[in-house]
Amino acid sequence: MPISDTIRVVLVGAAFAAASPVLGFEVKDAPTAASALSAAPVPPGTVPSGTVTPFQAFRTGTQSYLAGEKEKAVSELSYAAEQGHALAAWKLGRMYAEGDGVKRSDLKAFQYFSKLANDNADVSPFGAQARFVANAFVAVGNYYQTGIPNSEVKANVERARRMYSYAATYFGDPDAQYQLARLCLNDKDNRQAARWLSLAAHKGQHRAQAVLGHMLFNGDGGLPREQARGLMWLTLAREGAAGAEDGWIVEYYEDAIAHANDDDRGLARMYVEQWAASQR
Repeated sequence: MPISDTIRVVLVGAAFAAASPVLGFEVKDAPTAASALSAAPVPPGTVPSGTVTPFQAFRTGTQSYLAGEKEKAVSELSYAAEQGHALAAWKLGRMYAEGDGVKRSDLKAFQYFSKLANDNADVSPFGAQARFVANAFVAVGNYYQTGIPNSEVKANVERARRMYSYAATYFGDPDAQYQLARLCLNDKDNRQAARWLSLAAHKGQHRAQAVLGHMLFNGDGGLPREQARGLMWLTLAREGAAGAEDGWIVEYYEDAIAHANDDDRGLARMYVEQWAASQR
């Protein structure tokens, strides 16, 4: 089957997935483990007066963060998050996940992300908050994949799959689609994996582009062997790769470019130019 037909099958399949229930997932029951955990406490510090709105606290917290006043930022953002401000909760989740201005705590990050996902699971997928909520679902899914040591959050691949599935279908989130594809590959469900990889790759998710390109270049997973098209995706993925964690993408690209013939390289360049034109 030509790759254009393969992609068409993928996209049609996604439309059906988006219209169907997500593995019996109930949005209000999203992060099940989080219900057993107390909400993340407000760190010590000056908490804004009750007359301050959540948005005002978020704004001043953001200003404090940008000014390098991380402790003050955490206090203000915590107040906003406790009052239901979604972006404040997301920012705190990122700070605790990365140890940015606070002591790193995967458990606190999980609590903020899971509460954000649970409280906002049914927001419009086209709204301004959608990408932050979707990112929270992905973060919760990532924690469920590995578990959090010395906590009640245990590794649970099926819960991770539910988080990714919801974000991938309801929000159309490319990171969730990529993670779902990796789970499908682990299950040897290559058709579903290719479907999610194609959706994510067309949205610019560079890791999905790399895996899809590698599969196409080598004809893996039952996909037709299309070296030029595979090299195109690998080229795009190589351009988006950053840091040591993406070293495998560089290896995929270099292996493909070394084994491609001149015709495939030339056709891949043309495909890349067409892609770039379509993104303008």
